[in-house]
Amino acid sequence: MNVRVLKNEQDYEAALHRADEIFNAAPGTAEGEEVELLFLVIKDYEDKHYPILPLDPIEALKLAMAEKGIKNKDLTELIGSKGYVSAILNRKKPLTLKMARLFHQKLGIPAETLLAGGD
Repeated sequence: MNVRVLKNEQDYEAALHRADEIFNAAPGTAEGEEVELLFLVIKDYEDKHYPILPLDPIEALKLAMAEKGIKNKDLTELIGSKGYVSAILNRKKPLTLKMARLFHQKLGIPAETLLAGGD
């Protein structure tokens, strides 16, 4: 086992390749320990070099709608007219705190995402 801090893309690719090779290693074995350590250094490298930007509130709403099969007209029951829903989804009107609460409760969108401020 030769796991070390990943310093460049070549190290990162090699770690990914090795982790893939021993992915199914049994816990408690030398390879099981190695794959756990590889996951830690891979995650550290990815966090530093490939950060995931927070999801925009409107994009999160659209994604939740798509995942749950919700149409724009279905939101009218929660927040108002078809025109108002369209204005929200097209960023012509801002999300209100009341809407953020509803979308969090009814659609399971994390509150942090809805309150992130987006556009």
